[in-house]
Amino acid sequence: MKLWSIMGNSQRLDGGAMFGNAPRAMWAQWLPPDEHNRVPLACRTLLASPINGKTVLFETGIGAFFEPKLRERFGVVEDRHVLLDSLAEAGFSHEDIDVVVLSHLHFDHAGGLLAAWQEGAAPSLLFPNATYVVGAEHFERARNPHPRDRASFIPELVPLLEASGRLELVSGEHSKALGDSVRFHASQGHTPGLMLAEIVGPLDDHGQPHGGLVFCADLIPGRAWVHVPITMGYDRYPEMLIDEKRAFLEDKLARNVHLYFTHDHGCALAQVTRDAKGKFGTTHEVAALVARSLAA
Repeated sequence: MKLWSIMGNSQRLDGGAMFGNAPRAMWAQWLPPDEHNRVPLACRTLLASPINGKTVLFETGIGAFFEPKLRERFGVVEDRHVLLDSLAEAGFSHEDIDVVVLSHLHFDHAGGLLAAWQEGAAPSLLFPNATYVVGAEHFERARNPHPRDRASFIPELVPLLEASGRLELVSGEHSKALGDSVRFHASQGHTPGLMLAEIVGPLDDHGQPHGGLVFCADLIPGRAWVHVPITMGYDRYPEMLIDEKRAFLEDKLARNVHLYFTHDHGCALAQVTRDAKGKFGTTHEVAALVARSLAA
């Protein structure tokens, strides 16, 4: 199996929203804001091939589906569909993808499923040969969003996915499309049914998967959020998320599972550390993956 970090369109969002109740004097040291108080954010996806004999894309980033006015409002930097360009640089096209795994359907994680905006054109799905893998609980949330997070969803996306005939809703730890090669962890603190995909490493002497990597999605958007008390203003239940994150990091540290970050503008992959006081951090940080072996 080889791994590629595939960049999508980038964003600049309000730093206060991204760091919740952390004071600006603290988070500005980790991620310096611009003159509008916005911080740089990646929308990084992960390409893995083969998994269970398939070419798999984990998430699609924000894409270029917004009309120009909304693109500016939501801080999308580029006006082209960067994900498609990045796939091409890696030697792939969206038609080559067999499975698209979506941690959740907020627009900055699933917008790349859609073709770039064109005036007068209806939204349309890319990845015509892919099975779309989504958590069943979260899909119901996307179908019936709460007023607090309704603006985070793309109204046209749910019916397009259902009409594709290639939607797989996952309720447990594994999907039909990927079998035992990918294990899903559930989280509720950011959004109902957030699905965190772990590419499973080899079994250790106790029969437990060891190594591998996990797509951290919005449970841990980047290195700054590895610090357990740091949450986003977008999170649904910050205290629940903190408890989930602590248990998640303890598990990944014990099994040496690497963390893959979607929103960290400078780091794709890192190992978990914990100091003598119990504070989590990262080491062996990798900026980009280019046909990297899972075991590397």
